[in-house]
Amino acid sequence: MEHLESIELKTFVPAKDFELSKRFYKDLGFSMNFDDGNLAYFCHNDCSFLLQNYYVKEYADNFMMHLLVKNTDAWWEHIKSTGVIEKYNIRAESPEVKSWKMKDFTLVDPAGVLWRFGENI
Repeated sequence: MEHLESIELKTFVPAKDFELSKRFYKDLGFSMNFDDGNLAYFCHNDCSFLLQNYYVKEYADNFMMHLLVKNTDAWWEHIKSTGVIEKYNIRAESPEVKSWKMKDFTLVDPAGVLWRFGENI
């Protein structure tokens, strides 16, 4: 197993409306480093994912992303200041301490993907 070095793990996030989702993630603060019309590569610091121009409701409704951050309160304030909740008419719940020893909050993207922003406490 000594030669089995992993470099990166990315997931493919579904988009019901690809153009709308690209705008949403840019407004959220992610950088789009690639876009070929069917796949877009988004990054924030060392974290990244691939947004795909593909949507199946049952898949999106059961899809969850978890972004571990240093400060959930700072992220929450950033998200509120961008106006994405109102602009994209999405659901979001403010940060709270959970029983699993994390402070986190949720945000649902325009395709129904649930994002959890979590901070270790």
